[in-house]
Parts: sequence; C-alpha cells; structure tokens
Amino acid sequence: MPVTHATELRVRYAETDRMGVVYYANFLVWCEVGRVEYMRALGGSYAALEAEGYGLAVSEARVRYLAPARFDDLVRIETSLTGVRSRAVTFDYVISHAETGVRLATAHTALISIDPNGRLTALPADFRTLLESAL
Repeated sequence: MPVTHATELRVRYAETDRMGVVYYANFLVWCEVGRVEYMRALGGSYAALEAEGYGLAVSEARVRYLAPARFDDLVRIETSLTGVRSRAVTFDYVISHAETGVRLATAHTALISIDPNGRLTALPADFRTLLESAL
C-alpha cells in the first residue's frame, strides 16, 4: 500500500459561494472524503469502526488555501497518514486541480479515538495495527 492515497471528485454547484468559488469549509469536507477512502484502501472501514463503538473526532484542523476551485473542476485529494498513537491519528492532504495539477490547498488533521459517550479511548488494536502498517 502506498503511503499516499488519491481520491478524485468533481466540484458540485452547491459547494460554491456567491463568488463562484468553492466555499472554504468544503475543503475540510474533502479531507474527510480523503480520510475515509484512505482507510478503505487500506482494507479498513470507518463505518465498521463506528459499528464496534469507536469514533474518530477531529481535534485539530489546518488548511492553507493556495488557489480557488470552481464549479465542475475535477479535484484530487492526496491523503497521507502521518502518525498513529494509541489514541490518535494524524493525516496530511494535498488538494489539487486533477487536470492542470495546480495545487489548491494543503491541510492537516488530527483525530482522537472516542467511545460512544465521547470519552477518549484507545484505538482498537487491529485497527491501530492496520494503520501502522501504512507508515
């Protein structure tokens, strides 16, 4: 499994603002798409993790915006797992225009493992091992 996983999506009209560019918060939604697909490519499933009673809550998010994306652009989200600890995981992202290669944004998220009551808990051992295999 490569360290980086790429996911592509087409910008929907609803993701743009009055100025015709993608509303800034949608970049974080795209990071979530990249994360979920990264885990799926590894052979894991976020849905299965939740079914076991675990959640991954975002505890930190940073985005650096470099260029605008517009309606109908094909966007590529390159997701890299950058760290795994007993109760946390971190990811980095490069979001670019898939056809021109222009870099639109870079981002970073940190997530913590929580139980159904929202309390911090250790990642399940098998899930942690799966993630560590990609580092």
